[in-house]
Amino acid sequence: MENKCSPVQNIKREQALKAWLETTNTKLTQVNGQRKYGGPPEGWDGPIPGEYCEVFISHIPRDAYEDLLIPLFSSVGPLWEFRLMMNFSGQNRGFAYAKYGTPALATEAVLKLNGYMLEPKCYLCVRRSTEKRHLCIGNLPAATKQEDLKQVLRRLVEGVERVSLKTGPGIDGVSAIIAFSSHHTASMAKKDLVAEFKKRFSLEISIKWEPGENLSSSQTCSLPAPKILLQPCFVPCSQAVSHPSAPPVSPGFCRAVGEPVSPLHSHVCYPLPTSHHPQRHMVCASSPVMLLREVCEANGFGQPFYELHYSLARADGFVKFTYKVLIPGISSAFRGKVMVLPGPNVRVMLEEAQRAAAQQLLQKMFKNQQVA
Repeated sequence: MENKCSPVQNIKREQALKAWLETTNTKLTQVNGQRKYGGPPEGWDGPIPGEYCEVFISHIPRDAYEDLLIPLFSSVGPLWEFRLMMNFSGQNRGFAYAKYGTPALATEAVLKLNGYMLEPKCYLCVRRSTEKRHLCIGNLPAATKQEDLKQVLRRLVEGVERVSLKTGPGIDGVSAIIAFSSHHTASMAKKDLVAEFKKRFSLEISIKWEPGENLSSSQTCSLPAPKILLQPCFVPCSQAVSHPSAPPVSPGFCRAVGEPVSPLHSHVCYPLPTSHHPQRHMVCASSPVMLLREVCEANGFGQPFYELHYSLARADGFVKFTYKVLIPGISSAFRGKVMVLPGPNVRVMLEEAQRAAAQQLLQKMFKNQQVA
C-alpha cells in the first residue's frame, strides 16, 4: 500500500501534540534521535518485558506525533514503552517502536493495526520487531582478555550481559561478540563505542551487528523461501499435539489469521458435543485441535488428519502455511491457508498452524449450526 503523506512540517499537529501532553500529563523524553514515552511509564506495576514484546511501526506520516500514535497502540493494551524516531527539523523519521508487557499483546497489535489507515491514503505497517541484541567488535588487541573487556564495556555503556572472544583465520587481531540486555542498549552502544575506544585507548575498533541479526528496517522474516513439506505429513491430532521436548502451547485459541480455501458446505449441520456449551468452547477451549477431534467423534466421522505445507515467509513477519484436513467420515478434504508468527522452532510453528486450521473448521461448523 502506497503512502501519499506530505513531509511538510505541520504547525497545527505540533500544537495538538502540546495540548495533548498538557491535558494527559504525558511525559516524553528526547534522547539520541528519538522521543521516548515510558520505559516504564508512571504507575507501571508489571515486570520488565522480555523478548517478542516489541513491534516495529513504519509508514508513519512525517507530521504525525504521539498524540495520535500512543492512544492508538494503547488501545491494544498498556504500553511499557513507545519510541518515535525524530530528526533535527522536528519531524518524525517515519518509524517507531512500541513495547508491550507480553508477547501476546505484541502479536495482537500486529494483527489489529497492520494496514491501519492513520489518515487518508496513509497506512501503517506494523510488524514484530527484530530485537537485535548482539554486536561484533573487531580489531581488538591480541592480548585482550574476556573478563577485562567485559569490565571496560560495562564502564562505558549500559546493558552489557555477556562477552565472548573470537580468534582465528580471517580475523584481524581479536574480535568479540557482546550480548546486551535489549535492542535499545545495543543500539546506543553501537553508536558510542567507536568514539569511546578511540578517545580513551587510542584504538580504531570496528563494530557491527552480529551476522544473523543484521536485518533491514523492513524486518523481513529470515526463514528460507523454498516450499517444503513439514513432518509429520498425515498425523492424527492426538499424536501431533504432545511431544516431550516441545514447549507448552499457550491456552486459548491461537492468533493466526487466514481463511479456508474450500469451506464447509453451508447446508450441513455438524453438531458439537452435547457435554459442552458451544459458545463457551469456542472462546475458552485449551486446544482447537482437541475440540475438533471431539466434534468429529460426536458425529461419527473419526479422527482428523492434517497435511501442512510451509509456503513462504511474508514481509510483515508472518509465516504462511497451506493445509489440508482429511476427516474419514467426510468424502472431500478441507483446504485452506493460515499465517502464523514465527516460533522458536519448526515444531512450534507446525503446532500453531495445526491449531489455526482446526480453529477455522470449528468456526465454520459453529456458524453452520447457528444457521441450521
